[in-house]
Amino acid sequence: MEMSLDPSELQPLGEYDFEKNFNYEEAREWMQENWHKSLFVAVAYVILIFGIQHFMKERRGYELRFPLALWSFGLALFSAMGAHRIWKQMSFILSTKGFKQSVCSPSFYVHPVSKLWVYLFSLSKFLELGDTVFIVLRKKKLIFLHWYHHAITLILIWYAYKDMVAGSGWLTILNYSIHAVMYFYYAMRAAGFQVSRYIAMAITISQMLQIVFYLIINILVIFWREDKVCHATWEIILFSFMGYTSILVLFGNYFFKTYVRRAQKSKGE
Repeated sequence: MEMSLDPSELQPLGEYDFEKNFNYEEAREWMQENWHKSLFVAVAYVILIFGIQHFMKERRGYELRFPLALWSFGLALFSAMGAHRIWKQMSFILSTKGFKQSVCSPSFYVHPVSKLWVYLFSLSKFLELGDTVFIVLRKKKLIFLHWYHHAITLILIWYAYKDMVAGSGWLTILNYSIHAVMYFYYAMRAAGFQVSRYIAMAITISQMLQIVFYLIINILVIFWREDKVCHATWEIILFSFMGYTSILVLFGNYFFKTYVRRAQKSKGE
């Protein structure tokens, strides 16, 4: 894909040197050569977590509260920083170019402020696999939704980055924003603080709304792609639809069983 950029989308927004000096071309080249490794990583991840789960079957679960609190708090800070930096670029494009350009613009991959954070977002999907290791080592319940969505998201986002497809700005910024809250919630829970159940419910709802928004963007990209406005391949469009739809169904099922059904049982009692 040849980057066709409006120079006005690359206005300086108070970038830091470590952001400005990041070479997105080398990052894209690496991802084009290595994105397929996400498939092997996903398979290895599933084998590893179920292997650890089997290993822990006759053993007492580890407490790991302090390491988990640090892990979650670190990811919360990282996500908050990523959201803050990309919102600068997103708000600039929304205010000067409008919503359509905020979806279709490839500037998120190359702008001095956002280019590093979009790439780090892609790499963070590998890092987040560590969440599951804590679950199985602590002998907490591991549900299908958890490991499935981690594996699928890793593959999807690495595949999308290699082609620098449309919609990256919204995908990244929403996920960063929700994860900042979610991981802070996990950190508080791991540290022993009592946190309202309604916060967990709100996080789950926000995750579902996020996926619905991704699917809407996918539909818009199909129409705008025909107008030569948005860059996207049919492969990533179909893969995204299948992946995000399946994750949305699983989240909906989880929400119903965890919150709706339990509320109905409580009322029945």
